[in-house]
Amino acid sequence: MTTSLAWSQILAWRLRRQFVSSPDGADAVAVARRLCGVQAQVASSARLAVAVRSARPDPGGPDRALWEARTLAKTWVMRGTLHLVPSDTLPDLCSALGTLRFWEKASWQRWHGVTAAEIDAIVDAVPRALGEHPMTREELVGAVVEVTGDDHLRQALTSGWGALFKPLSRLGELCYGPPREGRVTFTAPRRWLPGWPAALPPQEEAGVRVARAFLGAHGPATPEMFDKWLFGGVARKAVLKAWFRDLGPELTEVETDDGRTLLALTEHLDELAATRPSEEVSLLPGFDPYILGAPRDLEPLIPADAKAKVSRQAGWISPVVLRGGRVVGVWRPEGGRAVVELFEAVPETALGEAVARVESLLAAVPADATDQADA
Repeated sequence: MTTSLAWSQILAWRLRRQFVSSPDGADAVAVARRLCGVQAQVASSARLAVAVRSARPDPGGPDRALWEARTLAKTWVMRGTLHLVPSDTLPDLCSALGTLRFWEKASWQRWHGVTAAEIDAIVDAVPRALGEHPMTREELVGAVVEVTGDDHLRQALTSGWGALFKPLSRLGELCYGPPREGRVTFTAPRRWLPGWPAALPPQEEAGVRVARAFLGAHGPATPEMFDKWLFGGVARKAVLKAWFRDLGPELTEVETDDGRTLLALTEHLDELAATRPSEEVSLLPGFDPYILGAPRDLEPLIPADAKAKVSRQAGWISPVVLRGGRVVGVWRPEGGRAVVELFEAVPETALGEAVARVESLLAAVPADATDQADA
């Protein structure tokens, strides 16, 4: 018998699972683990995404986990974008993402102005070029040129947002090191992260673990929704099918009130069915995992006439106002205040409380001058 769920129930359940309606995340690592990563090309947004979900907001927590305990890692993973992820989950992500070697496509090579031989040389050289200590981009580029003897790579490696380094992150050979005098640095996970395995786990096992974790925060969902979140919608279909086939014994189909068939982890089924719709009002920062974990055309989450305000040009995702888990407005930080633009009426008292909470966190989580440099 198929379980029927209203989207209002699903969204309320996601709010609770993602520490939004119950902000009781123990620390930055616990929040990132539950969310399957926090997008981080805008560092202040990542810090705010953690803070709004934390039992005791700690603006310095993510940086301490990254650069002191090294229990968080910062690198390009989902959809080729920068994320903070628990260090012990990064091998699974690299293994799963490594099933799609986008850099081997001729169209990608032409776009980035390199040949197949040059990208192979970069992939081979970076692990050998990385030293014992984290290196700035300029230092790493110089070391790669020295290893390869190909000065043409200097211009290719220093242009754009580091696109030619992204294959190395996907292969588990590159992650961010601590910033040095305002500049990003890079290092090898095997040197930087405690407990890094001698080899990445088999993709057949890693992909199942990543899908299970995704459904635990962003479910119920379809394999296509998972593909959109992890690969940007371009996964190898046979690989995706195999992961969900192997996860199948742990899954149950549910039917939504708009006629969709989704997959839920069976262990969460009773809790989902018992969840009551919420009227809670919340403010979440830009690039928040709650929004990024779902397709942008999911109308129960983002009404069609609000989509352009939420998902903007160049992949920019606005800070949002939620009511019951549904987007009812956007906001922007301005001088320590949250300036709200609503699409529909929201109870003033509930909105005022949500605004006051996020403004108290904005005061503790200042914008980072290097935010855009990390894209």
